[in-house]
This record gives sequence, C-alpha cells and structure tokens, in this order.
Amino acid sequence: MSEFKRFYDTFKPEHYNIYLDIDRSNKTIAGKTKITGLADQDHISIHQKALKVSSIKLIDEPLSFELDDKNDAINIQLPKAGKVELNIEYTAPLTDMMMGIYPSYYEVDGVKKQVIGTQFETNFARQAFPCVDEPEAKAKFDLAIKFDEKPGETILSNMPEVKSENGVHYFDTTVKMSTYLIAFAFGDLQGKTTTTKSGVKVGVFATKAHKANELDFALDIAKRSIEFYEDFYQTPYPLPHSWQLALPDFSAGAMENWGLVTYREAYLVLDPDNTSLTTKQLVATVIAHELAHQWFGDLVTMKWWDDLWLNESFANMMEFVAIDAIEPEWRIWENFQTSDVQAALKRDATDGVQSVHVQVNHPAEIDSLFDAAIVYAKGARMLVMARALVGDDALRKGLKNYFAAHQYNNATGADLWNALGTAAGMDVKAVMNSWLEQPGYPVVTAKVEAGELKLTQQQFFIGDGEDKGREWHIPLNSNYQNVPAIFKDSEISLGNYAELKAENNNQPFRLNVGNNSHFIVKYDDALLSDILEHNDQLDNMSKMQILQDLKLLAAGKQIIYAQVIPFLKKFAGGNSVVVNSMIYDLAYDLEDFTEPESEEEINLRKFIGNLSDKQANRLGFEPKANDSKDDQVTRRYALGGMLYAKDKDFVNTAHEIFESHKSSLISLPADIRSLVLRNEIKNFNNEELFNKFLDSYRETSDASYKGNLSAALTDTKDETLLAKLVDKFKDSETIKPQDLRGWYRDILANPKGEQLAWDWVRNEWQWLEDTVGGDMEFATFITVTASVFHTSKRLAEFKAFFEPKINTPGLTREIKMDIKALSGRVDLIESERDAVNRELAK
Repeated sequence: MSEFKRFYDTFKPEHYNIYLDIDRSNKTIAGKTKITGLADQDHISIHQKALKVSSIKLIDEPLSFELDDKNDAINIQLPKAGKVELNIEYTAPLTDMMMGIYPSYYEVDGVKKQVIGTQFETNFARQAFPCVDEPEAKAKFDLAIKFDEKPGETILSNMPEVKSENGVHYFDTTVKMSTYLIAFAFGDLQGKTTTTKSGVKVGVFATKAHKANELDFALDIAKRSIEFYEDFYQTPYPLPHSWQLALPDFSAGAMENWGLVTYREAYLVLDPDNTSLTTKQLVATVIAHELAHQWFGDLVTMKWWDDLWLNESFANMMEFVAIDAIEPEWRIWENFQTSDVQAALKRDATDGVQSVHVQVNHPAEIDSLFDAAIVYAKGARMLVMARALVGDDALRKGLKNYFAAHQYNNATGADLWNALGTAAGMDVKAVMNSWLEQPGYPVVTAKVEAGELKLTQQQFFIGDGEDKGREWHIPLNSNYQNVPAIFKDSEISLGNYAELKAENNNQPFRLNVGNNSHFIVKYDDALLSDILEHNDQLDNMSKMQILQDLKLLAAGKQIIYAQVIPFLKKFAGGNSVVVNSMIYDLAYDLEDFTEPESEEEINLRKFIGNLSDKQANRLGFEPKANDSKDDQVTRRYALGGMLYAKDKDFVNTAHEIFESHKSSLISLPADIRSLVLRNEIKNFNNEELFNKFLDSYRETSDASYKGNLSAALTDTKDETLLAKLVDKFKDSETIKPQDLRGWYRDILANPKGEQLAWDWVRNEWQWLEDTVGGDMEFATFITVTASVFHTSKRLAEFKAFFEPKINTPGLTREIKMDIKALSGRVDLIESERDAVNRELAK
C-alpha cells in the first residue's frame, strides 16, 4: 500500500480559532474555523471528514477549493506560499458512531437524556473541524461552543472557561498540542473537585444517573496520581486543571485528552461500599494510565503513529509504577503479571504479529495499531526490562531531560533511548531495538550436555511459524552470579554445571527470576526436576512462572499438554493470586479438549473441584473483615471451581445467598455477586428470573453490577432465552454498541449459544461494520471469535467467512493471524485430546 501524503509537510498550522454551534435535537453542527499557519507552497491540503464546506477565505478573500472525500481532504489553492489565515465555514452531522462529536444516551428516573462528548483519537478531529489532523501538527487552540443549552447544564473542555456571552462558552487558549487531544463535553453533569499539593484542580464528572459518592474513589486516585507523577517525572503538570469525565457511550476504555480525560463509566465511577478489590484496582490503573499520558503523549507526543508505543507502552508501565507507589498493599505488579504479561506472551507467539514499532500509513492501518497485547502489554514489558537495566534514578533523570528537550513538541523512540542511555551511561538503544523492531520473542533452552550448561535462543511460535533466525538481546536475570546479564547470541556455554551449582550454594539453576524479561524458558528434564525438588524454596512468582512457561510450551507443542496437568495438582491448595491465576487459566483451557456433557467433561469438573476444595472450604462465601488480598481474589477462583464442579453443597449455599438478597440483588457482596447470579441462572433458571435479570441490566447505572448480570444472562443453557439475547444485539437501548463485543463473545463461548452467535455475526457483518466499523475495536470481533473456536468444523467456517475479507484495510493482519492461531489450536487439540483426557481420568 503506497504511502499517503502528510499534510503537515506543506502546511504548518500555528493557531486555531474554532466556533461550534451544536444542535442536539436536530443532530447538526455548524462551524467556523480560523486557522493561521505557514504554507510552504501555494497548493495545500487540510483534513475534513463528512464536513459540508460552504466557503473558504484567505482573511476575507474567497479561495477556490475542492473536497477529496477519498483522502479526507480539502485541497486549497492559495495566491502564494507564506503566512496565511484561512476562514472556513461548514456544517456537519452529529452521528452516533462514538467518533468525532457524538451523543451518549442514558436515563435518570425513567427520563431519557444525553450528554455530548468527543473522541478524536486517532484521526477523528477532522469530523469536528477542518485541521491538519496529524500528531506532529501541534498548534494552539481557542474554542467557543454554543449549544441548545438547558438550565443547570455543565460544559467542560481542555482549558478553563473564561467567559460566557449570548449563549456562547469561550475557553482559554490551549498550550501547543495535537488535534487528537482536543476535547469537550456538555450535559446535565455532576462533579466533585479537589486540589493537588502543587495547586492543580482535579475533578471527576459523571451523569446524575450515578450517586454522588460514586465519584469519590476516582477523585482520590486522580489527585494522588498527579502528585506522584509530578514528583517521579520531576516535571510539573502543565495545565490549570485535570478533569476526569465518565461518558455513558464510549468505544475505548479511556482517552487521555489533555486536561479533560474521558472514560467508560465502568472505568471511572464505582460504589465505594460494594465493589470488588479487582474492580477497584482496574479503575485505579486506568486512571493512572491516562494521567501518565498527560506528560508522556500529551506534553511530548509521538511524531507519527508508528511510534504509538511511545505513548501507550510507557503509560501502561507507569500505571503500575504509580499505583504501586500510592497503594503498595495491593501488590499491583502481580496484576501486571497475571494480565498484561500473559496477553503479550500469547499474542506475540503467533506468526505474523506486528512488532511494537511498526510502519503505518493508511488511516485504517493506524486504528489497527492499537493491539492491546503488543503496543500496550508487550511494550510495557519491554519498558519494564529497560527500567531494570538502567535503574530508577537514571530513568527519572532521563525522563526529566526528555521532557525538557521535547515539551510541547514531538519525539521518536530514538529520542527516548538517547535520553535514558545518556542518563544511565549505556547503549540502551542497542538492547531495546531488538525488542522494539522485531515481532515475537524467544524461548531460551537450558540444558546440560556432557556436563556443560548450555543456553540457546530461538523464536517461539504457537502454531505454524517461519523461523527467520531472529535473535534478541535478552536480559537473563539468572540466580547464578556468573551468567551474563545480556544474552545476544544464538547459543552460549556457561561452563561445568556441577561447578557452577557448587559456586552458587547448590541452588537449582534459574533464568528470568522475577519474570520481568519477555521470554520463556525450556529447562531439560534434569534441570526442571532439580527446580521442582526444591519447590518449597520457590516464591509464588517463580511457581507462577513455571506454570506459565509450561502452558506456553505445551501450546507450542514443545512438550506434551498432558504433562502439564500434574503440575496443577502440585501447586494447588495455596492462596497466592499469581499462582492460582495460572492454575485456573490452565485448568479451564482443558475444556477445549472435552465435549460438552460428556464423560470427559465430568472428569474435568471433578478435577477442577479437587483443585478448589481446600481453599473453597477455608474461605467460604462470606467475605471477612481480615481477608487478605490473596484471600479476596482466591475466594472467587475457588468458589467458581466448586460451582463449575457442580458440588451440591456449594450450589445450594449460593442459592440460599441469592434468596436472602432477592429483594436487592445489587446488595450481594461484590466479590461473589457474579458467582451467585450465574449459579442461579445455571441451576434455578426460569423465564421470569431471566427477564428480571435483563430488566435490572437495562435499569442499573452500576457498571460492575451490569457486568455481573450480563455474565449470568449469557450463561443460561436455555437456547430460547439465548436467542432472545441475540435478538437484542441491535437494540442499543438494551445493549450499547460499546458493550456488544462482550455479549457476543460470552454467548459464543456458551456451547448452547455458539451457533446462534456465529450465525448472527455472519448475517449481520455489514450492520456491524456500519455501526462500529470505523472504530479501533472493530477487528477484535474477529479476535474473540478465533479465541473461542477450537474444532476443525469451526476453523473451516471461520476461513470461509473471513478469508474473502482479508484485503480489507485494517483487518488483513488480524484475519491472517487468527487463522494461524486457530489452526494451531485445532491441530493441538486433535493430536493430544486422548492423552489429556486419559490424564484427567486418573
């Protein structure tokens, strides 16, 4: 695909004066935009999308122009190059696509309302006003907004409002910034504010569908996060305020608009008295992620989208750094290990995956860059490696210098490595580029041959993969003193193993201690046996890592899958979150090897029940005041295991708890609410109960409770009721488009609903493309389909449907990768099903 033109090369805006008149009732936008800037030639282009431009003037003189909708452009002929002032008048539609300027819908006491918000990343500012809609085209902005205002409504933007005249709200001039970070919102909002130690005003805003105290948690986390970052970055927050706004309809998780961060309601507002610890941790890390961007992404912005990782990878790491500092008892880095690390290792093992840094030109390709497992999770893990290499002192010094050199401008990855390398006195770039520029990661094989301890590295694949001889600079993080810090060759001999072991207090040889480097380890039988013989000396992270690496090696057919099952028994029975996360991930993966309602599935249920019994009986259903973090999270794993096993005592106890909370199901303890509701639908369901749950889903504004209800509803075994849910997929008043993928995935994963959901997505693909097709999440409908399927029949159907779409911009890589991933899974299951089920029958 040929590279398209960068409009910034010929026209460099310096200042925008934007006036917008927004009519919610008629869904129209009327705008006037004045752009001053420098034209390098007499023929320039600026961006627009779906704008009806009525006139363009050079100050007061009309200019000739043409609209080029194919390239989202307005081509303008100037009298000459030089400093120009363009005055553009236009109109545009107010659409429901959750891009550009759009309405969100909600209800308060049965009254339907809407709040207007914006989403301009990646390149949707052009739907709101004509501009050079590229990250490098930074300018200052003056924003004035008029709307069909009602008494008591609130309007917010990046900067404070300076005056209101004749129904027009004027906002202070912004700092120099990229177009995709401009934001505003208005409607019947409530808010709470506070002030940081340095004087930054911090606020949290939401619709009045929420209780006032649901804003408190986010306000506290936002305030403390900004204070932490000002200290860690040694760079002041550069704006007067930091508003956090929950929008009822929002396609992404959150967006780092400078000074007005927007969120899904699920990631900002919560009930402080009845929300699970894991939900609080999720909300806190999302807030910390977006606020990390206020420096890394907003103050200094990537020059072009190929360096998106500069924004997202760094913010993804910093969310954990920040929350670990302000809530240390949460041990939040464990969450990084059980979520981000696992997602990165799985995704990055598929041949054809993108590298963290990837060339991109077409607008649809830009949206496809937002691969959460690579640009966010793998990129963050890459930066965790860099942090470990240089240390926090050099990291902070390097970042301070990086911000000072590039503030209010743009940077590339090389600029970051140079700043960190100078601060640390090492060539950071040489080490990190092998991870940044190459897709995939290595498996390091450790073996003893003729008494010599040897290491080799080779790219690891799940499914078929073409070995191109890639090598990485691998931080080995060994527990043996004389092992090199960086392994960058294809193989290395470390010396006589017996002597090495004696020199290191006879401890078993280990690599990647702490699990912070992006590779897995395959120990030979002797080395692995030595580690397991000293199992009582392993910390929980090491136990998790062993299970993690064995799971991946089995998925990659480097070991037999059935060999992993005894390890689950070996490590079960404790209450460590990181260990139990891997145990249950592996255990439930075994469902793919069984047929629903078969003897093999019965054996798996017994097996998972045996893994769960000890902790489930110890912890029980009722949360206790002195529960540790491990207890709170392990309770959900263990009870879920006993309910999956259909243990009568646990099924009946969950039913009794449901009955005792029947009049107010939202009051069920949040840590077990989903388990209780799902148990009721699975084992005590009737149409009246199902309808009650569905009505509650529609009515509640509590996002956590909504998630519990949807998980329960999609778990029903009644195909008629599942069909009723599928019929609601296009009913936005029941299932919002932002939530549709989750509903689709959960019904697809239900054996009784798989065919219904699969038929729906094939029949309604065009509707789906029309509704969410311009969104960066669209391709993930393909991803979740491939992640659920595991039979040769479904593989054939998947290929038949998606292969004809393989040349669709933005979908090509996803379709190719998912076919490979699904083919590999089907091959694994068909070749090893019998061995797995024999092991489960023992």
